[in-house]
Amino acid sequence: MALTPSGVPPAPALLVEDPDLGLVFDLAPVGLCVSRERQIERCNSAFAGMFGYTHLDLQGQCFSVLYPSRAEYESIGAQAQSQMHKTGTYSDERIMRHRSGRLFWCHSAGRSLRPEQPYACAVWMFEDISARRVVVDLTTREREIARQIAAGHSTKQIARHLDVSPRTIDGHRARLMKKMGASSASEMVARLMGMG
Repeated sequence: MALTPSGVPPAPALLVEDPDLGLVFDLAPVGLCVSRERQIERCNSAFAGMFGYTHLDLQGQCFSVLYPSRAEYESIGAQAQSQMHKTGTYSDERIMRHRSGRLFWCHSAGRSLRPEQPYACAVWMFEDISARRVVVDLTTREREIARQIAAGHSTKQIARHLDVSPRTIDGHRARLMKKMGASSASEMVARLMGMG
């Protein structure tokens, strides 16, 4: 099998003219979406409903409407683009925004059809995981740090990623612990991971 320039097997064609495949896409129990340059080209009802929309509402919309803030849209986008450029895939758990303004935790996984141009065309899966993870009222920066902590990154890694000092991250961690009612760092991590 031929590999792409980044060493990843090429992705199969996305939209085959097969009515059964269209049915699978439309009726999948998880949110599915096809995007081009971070604009939603097609999504199923599970995806649209998770965010409080119909699939027609979201068709042609920029993904930014689903994020709590523009800063998070850009930050997560840059991180995903970098990873997809290397491997062709990306996944994380992040806080997203419902049409009503309610925030919720979401597991996301995507695959680019062209890793050298990750956002040219990508397929995404989204799953609402709010039943096991509660959203606490956090600032944009705290949400970013919570996302990094939930991904298992150390204080130094988070500081390097956000271009701030480890001491700044420690201050945010302390505030996160207080807001989450956690008495230890491990308890906070367990709550972020949905285990506490």
